[in-house]
Amino acid sequence: MFLKGLFFGFVLAAIVGPMWVLCLRRTLEQGSAAGLASGLGIAAADGIYGAIAAFGLTAISGFLLAHAFWIGLAGVAFLVWIGIKALIAAPPDLAREPNGLPARSLTSAFASTLSLTLANPPTILAFTAIFAGAGLVAGVFLGSATWWLVLIGVAQALRPRLSPRLLRAINVLSGAVILGFAGWQLTLILR
Repeated sequence: MFLKGLFFGFVLAAIVGPMWVLCLRRTLEQGSAAGLASGLGIAAADGIYGAIAAFGLTAISGFLLAHAFWIGLAGVAFLVWIGIKALIAAPPDLAREPNGLPARSLTSAFASTLSLTLANPPTILAFTAIFAGAGLVAGVFLGSATWWLVLIGVAQALRPRLSPRLLRAINVLSGAVILGFAGWQLTLILR
């Protein structure tokens, strides 16, 4: 069961979506600590949804699904904000390596990705079909966290090779992709 959860968590996290783009962009722009905090926020949300599905917490899952429209709409608004922020962001100066982000920034990175991932209540339906126990929940969290570590490691290795012009292009592309996902999510909510 644990290995099944590990595989499911890894594959779920590896699917390109707004969180994938956001985590990659944060790693490139702010460094591996921001990327790790963001990835762990996503993994924690995956673990929470896994626990809800695995332990049959029907009151919580029922609440999330009953309020899916408003929770999803809040998620769309947050994605639009992040997308616009990425579009207008100036590229970071990678020649001047930061001394590290303040704990508040890392907490904010974690909290924002946790919130965004939890703002997609239909995800719980995918988990419900897969889960049967605590081993799966732990596996999903670790599988998801493993993916984010891989992505962050690759992004961190590429960071020194990126020019300001390429970083600006990544910001614009990231913003456009995140706004595209927000639009897609909005169409799903309004159906």
